[in-house]
Amino acid sequence: MTDRITDLWPAFLLVLHMLVATAVTVDVVMRKRAVATVIGWIGVAWLAPVIGSVLYVLLGINRIRRSALALGLDEHLAGEAAAKAIAERAGREPEQAPLPPAFTALAHVGEAMTGRPLLAGNRIEPLESGDNAYPAMLEAIGEARRTVTLLTYIFDHDRAGAAFFEALLAAHARGVQIRVLIDDVGARYSRPSMLRELAQAGIRVAAFLPTVLPRLAYANLRNHRKILVVDGVIGFVGGMNIRESHWLGLQPAMPAQCLHFRVGGPVVADLQRVFVTDWAFTTRERLDSADWFPPLQPCGPVLARGLPDGPDADLDNLPHVLHAALSVAARRVRIVTPYFLPDGALLRALQVAALRGVRVEIVLPARSNLPFMDWAMTPQLTDLLRRGCHVYRSPAPFDHSKMMVVDGFWCLIGSTNWDARSLRLNFEYNLECYDAPLTGALDALIDRRIAAAHRVSQRELDAMPFAVRLRDGLARLLSPYL
Repeated sequence: MTDRITDLWPAFLLVLHMLVATAVTVDVVMRKRAVATVIGWIGVAWLAPVIGSVLYVLLGINRIRRSALALGLDEHLAGEAAAKAIAERAGREPEQAPLPPAFTALAHVGEAMTGRPLLAGNRIEPLESGDNAYPAMLEAIGEARRTVTLLTYIFDHDRAGAAFFEALLAAHARGVQIRVLIDDVGARYSRPSMLRELAQAGIRVAAFLPTVLPRLAYANLRNHRKILVVDGVIGFVGGMNIRESHWLGLQPAMPAQCLHFRVGGPVVADLQRVFVTDWAFTTRERLDSADWFPPLQPCGPVLARGLPDGPDADLDNLPHVLHAALSVAARRVRIVTPYFLPDGALLRALQVAALRGVRVEIVLPARSNLPFMDWAMTPQLTDLLRRGCHVYRSPAPFDHSKMMVVDGFWCLIGSTNWDARSLRLNFEYNLECYDAPLTGALDALIDRRIAAAHRVSQRELDAMPFAVRLRDGLARLLSPYL
């Protein structure tokens, strides 16, 4: 009897594999839109018995289907009506100077994708590194009188995290209403977790999409946004997590320069709306009173719009805007990103822009904090260089900044990297801004990076040893999942 059961095990496992792989195949075909993604997951499911199907369940299924309206939030938190209502509540919106025709077309794409109009009257100030951003953020929290909302991917238990913890604790003691949302995977980058520390201090804190196996299950679908709003009127947004590596003055062991922005004006309500939606998704608590959404007054010259992006109702918002920006560029496109693994369509759009005579400049770190990313990024540089793009490698410290500038007038700032994880798998938030002085300030930052950088040549890529090129080519095969 025992021998018979033993003899049946191979057949049982074969049937199980076929059933599970068939189920994965059906699910992939029905869910996924990219043909390469469909073929890839089907291949994994059939060629790696059981294990491939398990990987799909853990990494390939988007379990998040949401929108502000689906969460039961009021209409004023969910789209164009919200922005118009807030602008009306703020008083008369300042007159908008006509945009150049090409940028008018680009603005239409952003509105079509998000359902939100451009808002005039904003002030947006770049803050380089944690040395400038963190004191400004801590000062704003220190002056808070009604509310503080903080959304971040990483909130480390280190010297930077301690400074924010003390500022939040003091505001809580003053009676300020505080809500802190930390991605559950990012919250575990250090021990003990700041989730526990904040909760024990009586501060309302929640983990976005809690996980059991944080580095494997739900490795994607992370909340990568970085948003701070104080009293509903002062906002901060950009690429900076809360960790001492960005605070260069502290001489951290692993320094990383980055870029954040202080925001004022009507568009702050959009930062708050995104936090409120993520908070409601996580906790089911609605934050819709005037304490969270006060009247906002115009305070600057920048036209701006929030661009939320993620594997939910906002899927593909950002890729469409990036394609539109590349298509309207007439003189120069400049991109600074720590991770550069765009899909084939974006790579071709960059090459076409260069072939049209647009100067395309891409600034990457000389060495990433993730060696595997460096390996995967290198092979795609060849086609870019051959089509006339210019690629630069900036020296240490590791540059974690994220920005894109077009023709000295339009810029994109926020949390998104140029890779599949940011562009399709994680929740991101950016601002698209139309303003020559702001864009000029970013151009100056990029000029300084390029002046200190090494320009990559095709000759040096061709001179790389065969073993290194093979390693990099193999690493690139995993780029959709990095």
